[in-house]
Amino acid sequence: MRGSGALFSGLALVLAVAACGVRYGLAGGGLPANVRTVAVLPFENQTTSPDVQRDLLDVMRRELQKRLGVRDAAQDRADAVVRGVIDSYDVDVPVGVSANPSQAVSARRRLQVIIDVEIVEQKSGRVLFQRKGMRGEGDYAERGEAEGRKQALQRIVNDIVEGTQSQW
Repeated sequence: MRGSGALFSGLALVLAVAACGVRYGLAGGGLPANVRTVAVLPFENQTTSPDVQRDLLDVMRRELQKRLGVRDAAQDRADAVVRGVIDSYDVDVPVGVSANPSQAVSARRRLQVIIDVEIVEQKSGRVLFQRKGMRGEGDYAERGEAEGRKQALQRIVNDIVEGTQSQW
């Protein structure tokens, strides 16, 4: 009978919390409940690579919708705006090369992207998320820069989603 007393107490606690009107859910996926739409603006690109801006915009839109449960919207109708700056795009960070020139070992490269990002609620102007100097890295084989860029940008967006979720 001792187990039924604990069960009854736990059930009573759940009912008491529910009666007080306290609601907890995962709607909005880490953003306030009133943020249902987001406009992801093209980041200011301070690098020489036009591809990084386009690729970041694509992965950001796709992943924020999927993982934070928001819809894409035009800037003038969005509940929140995501904006930022691409500070650095370095494709030539060596990872591994062969010390013996007679060996046919291909070089591995590391690509690094550094951005500043913020998510701002439009009505109030409140900053919901902000990080400066976010870094993403991706390793790739010689002449495989696109794959390295894809990995680096995915890591950055993962950090943004996780950071946004952890604040709420």
